[in-house]
Amino acid sequence: MSKAVGVIGLGLMGLAMSKKLIEAKFNIQGYDIDQNRVDELVSEGGKSVSSPKEAATGADFVITSLLYSEVVREVCLGKDGICESNNKGLIVIDTSTSRPEDSIETGSDMQKNGFQFLDASLSGGSPDVLKRNMVAMVGGDKDAFSKAKEVLEVFSRSIYHLGSNGAGARTKLIVNQVLGLNRLVLAEGLVMGMKAEMDTETLLKVLKDSAAYSKAMDTRGEIMINAAYDPPISRIKQHHKDVRLILEQGQKLASPTLLSQIHLQVLQAAEQSGLGESDTGSIIEIFRRLAGIPSK
Repeated sequence: MSKAVGVIGLGLMGLAMSKKLIEAKFNIQGYDIDQNRVDELVSEGGKSVSSPKEAATGADFVITSLLYSEVVREVCLGKDGICESNNKGLIVIDTSTSRPEDSIETGSDMQKNGFQFLDASLSGGSPDVLKRNMVAMVGGDKDAFSKAKEVLEVFSRSIYHLGSNGAGARTKLIVNQVLGLNRLVLAEGLVMGMKAEMDTETLLKVLKDSAAYSKAMDTRGEIMINAAYDPPISRIKQHHKDVRLILEQGQKLASPTLLSQIHLQVLQAAEQSGLGESDTGSIIEIFRRLAGIPSK
């Protein structure tokens, strides 16, 4: 008999995970405040439900894919939330990029209510979900982690158990810290090439073949050169939120975040100029404008 998975949050990642799980013969019951997203899930073979509580009712697992950890807590513990389903022993797999302290608190409160909570942050974009190319970084109970692997392995090439609640969320912030700075410096370098009137396609090939290589060149190089920001793989507004959390962690840990401070200012400029919903590769537009190069 096929297992049921509730999915709460049907944005880019939530829909991609749902599609991949449907392909793997899981029964998906999805909830989102945006009816268009729910309709898309139904068109892919999923079932529409009216609340987080209903998404959890009868489910073997629930995946949350939400923008803020405060929202994760609300769908877990609030009115019509997961805990009201009374589905004791249910494992909640939170794939959101969250504040580690919030994951610790929510995990503890969920356990008090008879539920298991994993902060199972993911590295990669929605296309990587469909290619089973994600990296899962998980914090929480080890037995719950072992059981949840059957879900995570549907869209992940690597799955790491990193410790108790909060460990997955903290690791994801560090991954996004390095990834975001790789994108930032790629944008800066490509714009210097543009100012020098170089062939940017050739420049990108050289960068990929050089000691400067980073995976950001594969995922965002052509996007930056061609200004192909739609549809987005991940959005500026999401990474802006992540960098605020990164800086918060740096302050709490007394760990220097000099480069991330600069990154925050560039992301603020991008969001204020109307790029919040655009792909993170659109960060290059800020460098183009500073260099006097017209936007594409």
